[in-house]
Amino acid sequence: MSHDFNTCVMIGLGYIGLPTAAVIARTGIKVLGVDINQHTVDTINAGLCPIEEKGLPELVGEMVASGRLSAATRPSPGDVFVIAVPTPFEGTYKPDLSYVEAAMRSIAPVLAKGNLVLLESTIPVGATEQAARWIEMLRPDLTVSHRGREDGPVGDVLVAHCPERILPGQMIRELVENDRVIGGVCKAAAERGRAFYKTFVKGDCLTTDARTAELCKLSENAFRDVNIAFANELSVICEEYGISVWELIGLANHHPRVNILQPGPGVGGHCIAVDPWFIVSAMDDKARLIREARWINSGRPRQVVRKVLEKLEASEGAIRSIACFGLSYKPNIDDVRESPAIEVVEYLARELPLSHPSVSLSVVEPFLEEMPKHLAGFPDVTKIGIDAGLQADLIVMLVDHRQFRDIPAERVAGKVLVDTRGVWSR
Repeated sequence: MSHDFNTCVMIGLGYIGLPTAAVIARTGIKVLGVDINQHTVDTINAGLCPIEEKGLPELVGEMVASGRLSAATRPSPGDVFVIAVPTPFEGTYKPDLSYVEAAMRSIAPVLAKGNLVLLESTIPVGATEQAARWIEMLRPDLTVSHRGREDGPVGDVLVAHCPERILPGQMIRELVENDRVIGGVCKAAAERGRAFYKTFVKGDCLTTDARTAELCKLSENAFRDVNIAFANELSVICEEYGISVWELIGLANHHPRVNILQPGPGVGGHCIAVDPWFIVSAMDDKARLIREARWINSGRPRQVVRKVLEKLEASEGAIRSIACFGLSYKPNIDDVRESPAIEVVEYLARELPLSHPSVSLSVVEPFLEEMPKHLAGFPDVTKIGIDAGLQADLIVMLVDHRQFRDIPAERVAGKVLVDTRGVWSR
């Protein structure tokens, strides 16, 4: 190898950590993946993949068979430590860094001089510096990167932040092709981080300071959230005017400098629905537009439910069955994290027994074999196939999977529709 990175320890083997670990192992670097879930560890060590992702099961199997990828519940010494653990927000919309702190505590005993620690977890501004201080506190025998300290020793351990930028369904390709931003607590950490990512990234690897890299990731997802909120607000305005929002957006987007996104039942996923709160929680008085966009999008599932209930009332008892099409947070994947579709079904599952006890509720989700755990507490909600779903009196289109887009409009003729994705409304 032309680089001096021989071993990598990946902390967290979820949607980001496992694909990244497999891609790194493909370069010849030996990777140890660490996860607190023993089942996940055992599954990977058996050459199997616990995550549904195009091309990932084959790559994981190949890397495990080659000996370049293995899993454990505790870290071992290595050259590079990559942190890919969750950073959820609390009920107060403040980021929870307990997983990141636990990761620092787990690697601290095995760190050595010359190591590089990279945080890929999405984190608030200043958290990379905090992680460096945790390491320094846990290992007082080691010096760690300090912000602005460029004219002397840079530290025994270098710490940087490189936020992930991958799309479910395209992870393997995007891990290699997408540009990356590497923000070091000090300049040496950024440059060392860049050297590591260039071992497997073909896109540009751009260096900056840690705070800029942290805010860069948050800004990317807040930008998307604000633009989706505009489309969702526009759909409400169009409904008041009796205008098709789908036709309106299609016409407006013929302007050479206009590109309005599509409205929907809300925003989900582990990034866009969460990351803007990291900015708002720290800068509430200055992040007014970002905060309002988040409220607009988080309120969409309730708006969809109100529309469904209005349809029920208007039918005067004619509607006896409802089928919700789609549970994932976006089309053509099985990921239900922060899914607004799940939220819609949950609201309906709670409301219907009270106000419309004779109305049955079912879901159609071709990308899930079983009902997700979010809905396990509602035994009356049944999972059915597409053909059965099309027999329902009221169809709620929540996720425009390709299988749903292939359904001819004549198959829903005469049905009561709440089409949040414009599958049959364009």
